[in-house]
Amino acid sequence: MTPEIDDAFAAIRAECGKDSIDRVEQMLAAGRGERHPLQKTAKWVMPGISPTPWHDPYAYTELAPFVSELEANHRAIRKEIGSAWTARREAFSDYEHYLTRQRNWQALHLFREGGLVEESAGIAPTAYRVLKESAVDTGILCPLLECHFSTLLPGAVIAPHCDLWNFSINLHLAVDIPDGCSITVAGETRSWEEGKCLLFDYSFEHEARNEGTAPRTCLLIDLWHPETTVPERRALEALVTEVRRLVRGG
Repeated sequence: MTPEIDDAFAAIRAECGKDSIDRVEQMLAAGRGERHPLQKTAKWVMPGISPTPWHDPYAYTELAPFVSELEANHRAIRKEIGSAWTARREAFSDYEHYLTRQRNWQALHLFREGGLVEESAGIAPTAYRVLKESAVDTGILCPLLECHFSTLLPGAVIAPHCDLWNFSINLHLAVDIPDGCSITVAGETRSWEEGKCLLFDYSFEHEARNEGTAPRTCLLIDLWHPETTVPERRALEALVTEVRRLVRGG
């Protein structure tokens, strides 16, 4: 903890109640603490969030309108990203996961480093609009992370790993799914159904692969876990922002 984090937490408690961010403080006090074996390499696991790897995208009132909008606009989203892949390939880049960089994993970002990527509005306008109106403006997008089109080339494998924490959750819109593609979360393997969404807790070990002969494209969106509260989200944003500032030497 730093004075900046202490001050931010104190302000949230004063406004929202002394118990409003207890779970965040418990997470920090516990260190690695008790966790599911398949969350073993996640940096932070906040207590009280259901240890459930796979979630129903329509199970949460907060998320369901966004899921519905994405699925309703799938056809336009697929057409636009397909055109971009053909004519605007320079807009895509090797995906730089915090663990590694992969040339056979290409990305086009819509949201990154705390803000919308305005250049992408003209490349994927439908996805950009839906993301802004139904996730950014409504506050369900986790601004600590990102949203991007994720294209796995044939033969690409994303090795098993846990992401950083459990207080955000990953939504996939299946945009263009050839045969031979699958994702495994906490030992359960599923495939994407084109035009539909998958939702999972990526603090659990997960991996993905494209064993087909054509690129696989999904739209990946990092959302606040629906079991977190608004005061907790404010505290977590202050915490992670300060940690990143210190790591960068700011």
